[in-house]
Parts: sequence; structure tokens; C-alpha cells
Amino acid sequence: MPSVVGDRLRLVVRVLGSLVADEVGQATRLGRRRKRDSWPPAESAEPPSGAADSAGAEQRRAKAVRHALESLGPFYVKLGQILSTRPDMVPESIRDELQNLHDQVDVQPFAEFEPVLARDLGPDWKLRFDDIDTVTPLGAASLAQVYRVTLPGGRSAVVKIQRPGIREGVLADMALMRRAARIVARVAPRFNEVIDIEAMLGSVFDAMEPELDFTGEARNMDEARNNIRAFRSLEVPRVLYASPRVLVQSMADGASVRHIDRRHFSDDERVEIGRDLLRFMYHGYFVHRFFHADPHAGNVFAAPGGPATLIDWGMVGRLDRRTSLQLLPLFMTLAQNDGAGLAQHWAEMGRMTPWANMPAFAADMAAFVPKVSHLSLEDMNFGVSLTTVLAKATKRGIGSPPAVSLLGKSFANLDGSVRCLAPEITLPEVFQGEVPRILLALGREFLGRHQLARNSMELLLAAVTSPEQVRGVLTDIANRQFALSIHEPRTPPSLGGQRPTRPSRGLLALGAAAFLLGRRRSG
Repeated sequence: MPSVVGDRLRLVVRVLGSLVADEVGQATRLGRRRKRDSWPPAESAEPPSGAADSAGAEQRRAKAVRHALESLGPFYVKLGQILSTRPDMVPESIRDELQNLHDQVDVQPFAEFEPVLARDLGPDWKLRFDDIDTVTPLGAASLAQVYRVTLPGGRSAVVKIQRPGIREGVLADMALMRRAARIVARVAPRFNEVIDIEAMLGSVFDAMEPELDFTGEARNMDEARNNIRAFRSLEVPRVLYASPRVLVQSMADGASVRHIDRRHFSDDERVEIGRDLLRFMYHGYFVHRFFHADPHAGNVFAAPGGPATLIDWGMVGRLDRRTSLQLLPLFMTLAQNDGAGLAQHWAEMGRMTPWANMPAFAADMAAFVPKVSHLSLEDMNFGVSLTTVLAKATKRGIGSPPAVSLLGKSFANLDGSVRCLAPEITLPEVFQGEVPRILLALGREFLGRHQLARNSMELLLAAVTSPEQVRGVLTDIANRQFALSIHEPRTPPSLGGQRPTRPSRGLLALGAAAFLLGRRRSG
């Protein structure tokens, strides 16, 4: 691995050095042109060309950055795609260009992949297939190539084969980026306090890991197929065989929604697919806490008269329970046109820096949310809206959780796919319609055996470690008396008194549970 890291470092330095040299050259030529054009003074009434030159230079710079990332390989492509959703880190001109990033590469001859098949499937790998189209692959990405195969018995399927040596290169890139993140944390602590680069990269690395080992992608597909059963217009391919570098799966019918003709679908059919895709992803964010991180239009296949198929489960996101539960009310405030509420929930989900300006952030959200809460997908990009909130939060000194980067990528890709199918869908409307089912699922989880045991332990811990007032409340309840003083006289903070504290949700839940228990016993 050390030699691979060294090789990758030399490549990165060479590509970035070329990028910097080109930028210096462009700036020098632009300066000479401006100096030449400024003397003698032009008598023409035409506007100066400086603005056009500047715009052209920005566009060239953005394209050069995109080409550099593409030349560095799949890890940098994924990173660039995520940066395209981070207006707090990347200028608009470069973000727009990074949205054109793709990991399509030149097709390599099938002979390059035969050793991978032989190593993972055995020397008799050809006996596993009746036929394999080795001339024209279905797809060629920087991590793998995909081929159509016919299984014994005539069933069509696809085989995904990892490119030789790609895993080592990506792992080396990850090691380099970890080092770079630690350097950023040391030299720019204020920036790192708002945007935790190392934590953000960690969430990206975790999401990419199954792409480097197809047995992980196979497990993701099995989990997703179990979760998607409730959505009748959607399905996930079935895993037929998986090894670290070879994945055989069922064929997805139809074509990607990027290339379909909507006229071939009935209005009800395409709208239902679009709604189910949103519903499924909402349940992934809030209930399963496991979601497709790359649901772009090329990964959604559809054919008239059948379910749509969500493919490519190599890159997925996972949320911890707390972040997911904090994200739900954030969505609800957006759907309900509540900008101040959105600001509050975002701050609770992230972290406040010492220089945070919460009133200004709340004012930003109160001005922004009414502009987007009523729009359909035809008029609104939800991913862009999310990243706008992210940019304003960063500007006001409010740090966001690392998972937001992956969520922003997922959101941006999701509404792009649904827009291809049914641009008339309104995201808040679909979300509000799905909220009761989401809350019902969360209620079942809360009352489940394992979660109920944890909740009980948390209540007991609160009872043991809570202030004297709480223990007094419990004593009163045990004596069939219940009284809680809410407005307690306090010395004003200006005179040295303590600021009043709001009862925690856990304390309120404890009081409610104890009160109900007392009522049941007295009945």
C-alpha cells in the first residue's frame, strides 16, 4: 500500500500542478490582453470586453477542474459530485460544471476482465453462462464494466466486473485525503469547526466501501429489496452471485428514465412511479436510515406496464437514529412553510460555533422558505434548496452534520430522476401525505421490544440522576399526589441569578409516563 499511495500522490501532484500552471498562464494572457486593449483608449462605443473575458476565464477554469477530477479516477469523481452540492465550499461557476461530472470511461477490451472472472469464479467460469456479450458492454464506469449474460435455462442477467487494481488505487486516494483533512484542521481551525472535513470524508468513505467489494453491494441490494416491497411500482434487482470483484444480478427491464419517452407511459403510471420513488426514499431517510446515495436518472430503469427498477446499490448512506429523527421535523417545517422552525431544527441537528448568529440564520430561513415550499419539481430543485440552507447555515457559523453532504447528493439526484418521470409532482405534498405512515412506523419502533427496553433504561437513569425536584415529583406520584410548579420565582440573570431552563423532552416524557401510571393504579 505505501508504494500505491506514493504513486497516487505523484499523479495527484502532477495533475494539480498542470491545473495551476494552466491557471497562471491564462491569467498572464488575460492581463496582457487587457493592458493592450486599454491603450490607446478605444473610441468605439462598444462595451469593454473585460466582463466577457472574466466570464470566459471562469468557465475555462471550471472545465479544467472537472477534467482534472475525471482524470484522477472514481474517488475524485464522487468527491466532485458531492462538492457540486456544497455552495458553502465551492463557487457557483465550478459547482455548475461539477454537476456534469461522470465516471464514464473508455471501454476496455473484455480480455482485461477475464482474469478477474477466473480468480473470483474459478477457471471454469464460462460454464456459469450460456452466453456473454463481450463485444458491447452495457456500461463502462471507472470502477467496473457491466455485460449482458444469458444464464443456463435462457434467463437474461448482467455481470458486473471490477476493474483490475482499482480497489488499491481508491484506498490510496482515501489515505491521501485523510492526511489532507488533518492538515486543513490544523491550518484552518475556524473553517474546520464549521465544516468538519475529516468527518465529511468519513461519511463518503463509508458510503463508497461497498463499491470496492461487491459482496457489500449485494448485502445492500438484499436489504433494499426487503424495504421496497411496500412500494408496488418499484423493485430492486435480485442478487444471483456475489464475490468481492464480480456481481451477477437480474436484468432491469426498460431504459433509464433519462432516456424514456414519457408519452409511452400513462399519466397515472409515471406519476405513481415518481411518487413511490419519493416515498421509498423518504422511508429510507426517516425509518430505515439506509438510503440510495446515488439515485440519479441513469440508475432508475422503467418500462411501460411494469415496475421501475432502482439499480447500482454500491454507494449508500446510513443515518444514526438521532440524526434521522432530527431530520424529520426539518422536512416538516419546509413542507409547512415555517422558515424559523427550519432554522431551529437545523441548528439542533448540527452544532453552534462560538461566533454563531442564530437570529440572522432564522431571518435567512424566514425569507427563503416561502419562495420554495409551494413549488413543483418543474420549478424547484430540492437538492439545490437543501444546499442553499447549508450555505446560509455555514455563513452564520452553524456547523452541519457530516451526513448532510451525502444527503445533499442523494436529494439532488432524487428530484432529478423524479423530474424526468413526472415534473408536475410537488415534493412537500408527497411528503405530507407520507408523514402519517412514517410516524406510524416510528411508533412501532418506539414500542418494539429492544427500543422499549432502552427507553425504560433511559427513564430510570433520568430518575436516578435528575435534580432533587424530579425526585420530589416521583415521591409525590408514589403518594398519589401530583403537582409540578412551572413558574418558579427566579432572580433575574442581570442580578446574578441563573437563566431559566426549559424542561428536557426526556423529563416531560418521564412526567407523562409517571402520571399515566398513577392514573392507571388509582383506577
